[in-house]
Amino acid sequence: MQRIERIREFGGWLNRYTHDSKTCRCSMTFSVYLPARSEHVRVPAVYFLSGLTCSDDNVRVKAGAQRYAAELGLALVMPDTSPRGEDVADAADRYDLGQGAGFYVNASRSPWAAHYQMFDYVNLELPALLERELPLLVGRRSITGHSMGGHGALISALKYPGHWHSVSAFAPVCNPIHCGWGQGCFGAYLGDDQTTWRDWDATELILAGAQPIPLLIDQGTDDEFLSDGQLRPEALIVACQQRGFDLRLRMQPDYDHSYHFIATFIGEHLAYHARALEE
Repeated sequence: MQRIERIREFGGWLNRYTHDSKTCRCSMTFSVYLPARSEHVRVPAVYFLSGLTCSDDNVRVKAGAQRYAAELGLALVMPDTSPRGEDVADAADRYDLGQGAGFYVNASRSPWAAHYQMFDYVNLELPALLERELPLLVGRRSITGHSMGGHGALISALKYPGHWHSVSAFAPVCNPIHCGWGQGCFGAYLGDDQTTWRDWDATELILAGAQPIPLLIDQGTDDEFLSDGQLRPEALIVACQQRGFDLRLRMQPDYDHSYHFIATFIGEHLAYHARALEE
């Protein structure tokens, strides 16, 4: 784990690191904001999973999250969205598959399986590394994300009950087995047997009996990907109603899919996670 950048922000430090990932079998980059409080005591962490075409750089530059993390005494962990490198499989002619589009699953199909193990990376390898090397409280972590990253946050909390203290999402891909983005990536990463896709779909995990956890989701009404069927929050609503899940889905009038939307509500999400991490 090598620090490659250090920037002073809001009394704390925004750090960027690289490390050789055993899970993804390549060099991975991530950013961590450490509030001033972490200079004296270990602090809880909130992980933010970014969306298609993004990296750790998008959220740390555009969301304005570090100001709120500093005030709340939270570390903010910002992983990349996929493995990267010359030896890592890619689909250069597509933005929605390959590097920048890991979809937070463990790929089982060649050539993707060699590196695209993003679920295990985010849920197992990265927390273990950071809680060993940085002043983070062991096991005191929550997760959120945007779009593809919102999907990643939801399935992480549903597949690993108790591993995350709380979960939220911004405009998540709620039912990927029934949208173009999800079908394209799942077919490539997981193969043609669509029954296996359900293990990586938040709506299907809830219907299949996942342990209930409160879900906080913000969705803009003017989101272009809501209208074209990529996000499908209506399917998640039905699943939560059938299973008795505590779903707080806030439809935010006039907001789109951009970081303007995320920046507006990121403070509320971090405060939500801070309360959960205190319990």
